[in-house]
Amino acid sequence: MNLDEFLYKLHYETDQITPPDWEVNWEDAPLPYKLYQGLPFIELDSEISPELGRTEKPTLKSLSDFLSYSFGLTQVSESFPFPGDTGPWLTYRRFIPSGGGLYPNELYLYLKMDGVADGIYHYDAAHHRLVCLREGNFDHYLDQALGSRCDLSSVIGAIFISTFFWKNFFKYHNFSYRLQGLDAGFVIGQLLEVGKRLGFETGVYYQFLDRALHHLIGINEKEESVYAVIPLSMDKKMTWFDDREHKRISAEKLCKELPPLHPQHYVRSKEIIDYPMLLKMNEACMMDTFSADPNKNSFKKEEWSKSSISLSKAKRLSPDFYSACRKRYSPGLDFVLKPINENTLSSLLNETSAVRSYRNDVDKESKQLPSRLSIYVTTYQIEGLPHGVYVYDDGKHSLVPLAEGDYRTALQDGLLSAFVNTTQIPLSFTIAGDTGHLKDRFGYRGHRIQHMEAGILSHSLNLAASALNLGAHPILGFHVPWYDELFQLKKVGRTSLLHLSVGYYRSNGRLQGSLRF
Repeated sequence: MNLDEFLYKLHYETDQITPPDWEVNWEDAPLPYKLYQGLPFIELDSEISPELGRTEKPTLKSLSDFLSYSFGLTQVSESFPFPGDTGPWLTYRRFIPSGGGLYPNELYLYLKMDGVADGIYHYDAAHHRLVCLREGNFDHYLDQALGSRCDLSSVIGAIFISTFFWKNFFKYHNFSYRLQGLDAGFVIGQLLEVGKRLGFETGVYYQFLDRALHHLIGINEKEESVYAVIPLSMDKKMTWFDDREHKRISAEKLCKELPPLHPQHYVRSKEIIDYPMLLKMNEACMMDTFSADPNKNSFKKEEWSKSSISLSKAKRLSPDFYSACRKRYSPGLDFVLKPINENTLSSLLNETSAVRSYRNDVDKESKQLPSRLSIYVTTYQIEGLPHGVYVYDDGKHSLVPLAEGDYRTALQDGLLSAFVNTTQIPLSFTIAGDTGHLKDRFGYRGHRIQHMEAGILSHSLNLAASALNLGAHPILGFHVPWYDELFQLKKVGRTSLLHLSVGYYRSNGRLQGSLRF
């Protein structure tokens, strides 16, 4: 199967990319976190601060909170079995969602701050500590790996978000490739939100010399790959994404500047089967050099001829962030139908405006995300709005009506399994993007960039729903052609990327307890 065929089937014919006799071997499942062995480490504070305040100078405590809120284990949950199940289901939760609760991502850090020796670290989520992989100042190396587009002298560190392929391939087979980009986007969205509350200046780099970064942090690209880099700074005047002409180096030459690392880590799985298509896609995404102008193209924003319905003015939510994170709940079949007023819908959509202007190297001006991704909304029992299908006009903070009627059954018919009961859901959001997955601009790398941005946008809706005491359930298991037809996406050259159900819920029976609170 060639790469174009794989991406087509991955998106439109998902039943064609997983063997019909595929069975998940839960007895040999990997750990949901990576464990390094025999390396020095720094213990972080075992308690998480319930309030995040801006700091003038980062400390080990603020870094501990940053990692706890972003990717730390926060809760252990044991669900009661349904009839026919073999036993209770035990999971370790985090503040962010993940497909199947498997968390395929890992966090690595380059740190240059008081209280910590300069160097490269891995965040050990299981023990809430930093494992030292390589000591030293690597400003020059990282500067070249990012294409000399970041003032590393102004940063206190950088976060590397990687994907460990086996951690969800063992369950989802090739379908895991779509999940991995979205999961990385959820992590990025939370990192940006927590960083902002701590006073960190952040920007997301999607373009870098992959092999050079893998060499720096010592990971095997046959099992893991960096998807994004987020430098952290306290300098509000720092220049980001400087694309002036620089002398640039190839990944191969850059790798020769540092000795290789060969750290040992524990996975738990005794048998790891091959995932050749994931490796082929990852290889095709690799950047070995930088082009002269990585930001040469612009994106066309959608325009609609129909008149729109203005939403009520909404201010940014200022919730108890700790409470909003802790309450986040994916209801599944636990939704309970209750009316939602238009002000609540307005607040939900208004929260996406902040992430739509996040700093990133896809567009230096940080204003084009509305042209790359759209939000389609289906409503039922929303006070002040007719039942129907709408598309959100970000610039006018309004809804453009596409069709009237109750579409809950149509949404249910498009699901690949009974993840939710749509008759109990008043609000459904579908995030859509370019059918070419940005390939004309970024090659195969565009697919994962697009899905990471869809994850970031979905994260803002998840967090806002929690702050408003609502549940939000991200869904990737739907028949894309069905949803594309439902939202008339073919007309505008777009396709469905992610679906999000939002509404009130009644929690199911479970035993749960907080960790490190």
